[in-house]
Amino acid sequence: MFVKDRMTPNPTTGFPEMSVTDAQDLMKSGGFRHLPILDDSGKMVGLITKGSLASALPADTSNLSRFEVSYVLAKIKVHSIMLEDVITATPDTPIEIAARMMADNLIGCLPVMEGDQLVGIITDRDLFFTMVSLLGARSAGIRVTVMQPDRAGEVARLTTAIAKAGGYLSVSIGYYPPEHPDQWISVYKVQNISEDKLTEVINGLGDATILDIRQFQESS
Repeated sequence: MFVKDRMTPNPTTGFPEMSVTDAQDLMKSGGFRHLPILDDSGKMVGLITKGSLASALPADTSNLSRFEVSYVLAKIKVHSIMLEDVITATPDTPIEIAARMMADNLIGCLPVMEGDQLVGIITDRDLFFTMVSLLGARSAGIRVTVMQPDRAGEVARLTTAIAKAGGYLSVSIGYYPPEHPDQWISVYKVQNISEDKLTEVINGLGDATILDIRQFQESS
């Protein structure tokens, strides 16, 4: 899966000379938290976020009325508060690399560039829904977490045993190392087999340990 599969194409944009108030209104009406800023030539020159909008307010607004705050913000231009050093992705960036970029840089979105052209935006919210899809959170089946020896062929041995018993994997959720370096943990969503039968199959492998097993109902 790539960024182009999950991004919002042709996102709403602003321009450097628009007021902070106009940017706030645009973001509120559109229900989004990030606003790429383009110059007259269509080149992206910055990004407005909820955080950068908050920074436009005076440090102490306790003595200001709501109308005075609005007046102050209407006088401030977007170019004075926008983020200029913007980290971006391309449409062909793998989705996991995009997630890592956001996590490593503690940012909530990546504008998506094709050359100098802004073609989309992907946000942490997009990645959240991607995770729900990839983890099979809405599909029915038995979710089983298994610890096996960390050696070649173990995953294939497990999945082959499940298939021979009539079950099939609707989702292979992933793998992660446990505390012991000679072991490996894998998580699967399995269908077309009972929980008792699946338990019997896995325990029959001898050196595989079920850490967790539970039934999931389909969710809309």
